[in-house]
Amino acid sequence: MKFYMTPGSCSTGIHILLEEIGTVFEVYIVNLPAGDHLKPDYLAINPKSTIPTLVRNDGTAITEFQAIAWWLARQYPKRKLLPEDAEGEVRVLEALDYVVGTIHGQGFTRIFTTPNFTPNPADHDAVQARGREIVERGFAVMDDALSGHDYVAGSFSIADAALFYTEFWADRLKMTLPPNCRAHYLRMLERPAVRQVLREEGYRV
Repeated sequence: MKFYMTPGSCSTGIHILLEEIGTVFEVYIVNLPAGDHLKPDYLAINPKSTIPTLVRNDGTAITEFQAIAWWLARQYPKRKLLPEDAEGEVRVLEALDYVVGTIHGQGFTRIFTTPNFTPNPADHDAVQARGREIVERGFAVMDDALSGHDYVAGSFSIADAALFYTEFWADRLKMTLPPNCRAHYLRMLERPAVRQVLREEGYRV
């Protein structure tokens, strides 16, 4: 398989899942600041011009974090990246959607890509402040969900890979994680696949 990713981005979560699975894949770096995602060769693979993208062995591509993560879990069931029961699976998907769609999509996106939300530089501080509010509220929700659990669903799942990359961003921005999220983040940092991915992506473990 071919994995198109940007170090330190949301694709880090998929990178972790690929390493957890232990499958063979090729990595292709998409340099977002350089505009690689807008070049014809990449648009031919992913016309949305987003990352991550996973091209499977049959040549077909999957885009969107949630879709890729779910497919990997279904394709490699022995790795137990999803609970076997419907209730457990829906709770994982619920958390996955919330982390990617709200904490990332509504919160961190305002912080990292502020000009996309307003053409007026005078409004940038307000947009970023709103982003931080959304992020903090999101982590509070996930902190409650983690109460009494090492991982979102009790054992490691695709939702934990998503939560980790947002916790990683928060740590890089020196944001204070609530206690259960902080414990989850530190626990994830001890996983061999996570440590390997961070080293490969150029970060100190």
